Amino acid sequence: MSLAALPGPAPRSLWARLARAGLVALGWLLIAVGIVGTLLPGHLGLPLLVIGLILILRSSRAARRQFIGLQRRHPKVVFPLRRLLRREPEVFPVAWQQALRLERLLLPKGWRPARAVRRRVFRRRR
Repeated sequence: MSLAALPGPAPRSLWARLARAGLVALGWLLIAVGIVGTLLPGHLGLPLLVIGLILILRSSRAARRQFIGLQRRHPKVVFPLRRLLRREPEVFPVAWQQALRLERLLLPKGWRPARAVRRRVFRRRR
């Protein structure tokens, strides 16, 4: 039996490869615009970053492998991003978690207002 007779993935057509390359290029463009948008005032940067990352991860196997490797090496950094990439993203919990992390990183223990806000909002009812 020759190797040509073995079943395997069919070779991709030229149009399919061009479409895939176009989606990857569009994804990189959206990521670049998203990075600039996060530095400018407004709220458009993060959604563009996430959409660009979705396009790249769905179109490129090499990018997917690299993303998985990054996730294994730095799970605390990549996990919030993975939560935003889900079909139904958890935007508010991710934003709250990042606010707490930023607060813990920048402010001394006595000056952290998010803890007091959480206690006021989520009081235990007796």
